[in-house]
Amino acid sequence: MKRSVLTRYRVMAYVTAVMLLILCACMVAKYGFDIGADLTFAVSQAHGVLFMVYLVFAFDLGSKAKWPFGKLLWVLVSGTIPLAAFFVERTIRAEVEPLVEGGLATAKA
Repeated sequence: MKRSVLTRYRVMAYVTAVMLLILCACMVAKYGFDIGADLTFAVSQAHGVLFMVYLVFAFDLGSKAKWPFGKLLWVLVSGTIPLAAFFVERTIRAEVEPLVEGGLATAKA
C-alpha cells in the first residue's frame, strides 16, 4: 500500500476532528449565548464537506487494508464523535504503518 493513502487519511482525520471541535464550540455559542449564528452556519457547512472527503479517504484506506465491515464502520463513524477521531487515527496509523513499511521493503528488494 502506498504511504499517500495513509497520509491522506491522517490529514483528513485531524482536519475533521478539529473542525468538529470548532463546530461544537460554535453550537455552544449559538444555543447557549445567542451569538455567532452566521459563524455556526459557515463552520457546519465546511465541516460537512470536509467530513465527506474524510469518508472517501477512510473508505479508500479501509478497502486497501482489507478491514472487516465493523472496523470500517467504526472508523467512518469516529469522525462524528468529538475527540474520537484523534484516538482512532492513532490506533489506525499504528496498525497500517507496518503494511506501508512492508510494501516499501518488498518493492526495494
